[in-house]
Amino acid sequence: MSSITLRFLAEPGTVNFGGKVHGGTVMKWIDEAGYACATRWAKRYCVTVSVGSIRFQRPILIGDLVEVEARLAYTGRTSMNISVEVRSGDIKTGQMNVVTECLVVFVAVDGEGKTLPVETWMPETPGDIAMAQRVKAHLDAARASLHSKG
Repeated sequence: MSSITLRFLAEPGTVNFGGKVHGGTVMKWIDEAGYACATRWAKRYCVTVSVGSIRFQRPILIGDLVEVEARLAYTGRTSMNISVEVRSGDIKTGQMNVVTECLVVFVAVDGEGKTLPVETWMPETPGDIAMAQRVKAHLDAARASLHSKG
């Protein structure tokens, strides 16, 4: 499977002094959903390499229903780029709003921590194809920037 969605209620133990869910807690949920998606795809232990551009758009309140959706966006030889979207809202109304979204990179590793090849993911839907193209373009631009500085 190329995607997974974790759903749960925001609990009182996750809030900061302002009464909203800690940003660090949200980042933990992002990492957990990304890990579940990567591990399911690679069928082996995976580790986080990077997390890009987390911007919190709105707070999560105690009692909100939280959905953390992780989807494969692009695979390299050993890396899995996973798009993660966090949504929250009132469970009574079902109205959900995007809280944040980001791209997380994972690699599968062996017992000594060496990276292992992963199966190539082939996007099928127009949305998945567009997302894969955006991620590939971003990766190509990042590589070109690194090489131009050397």
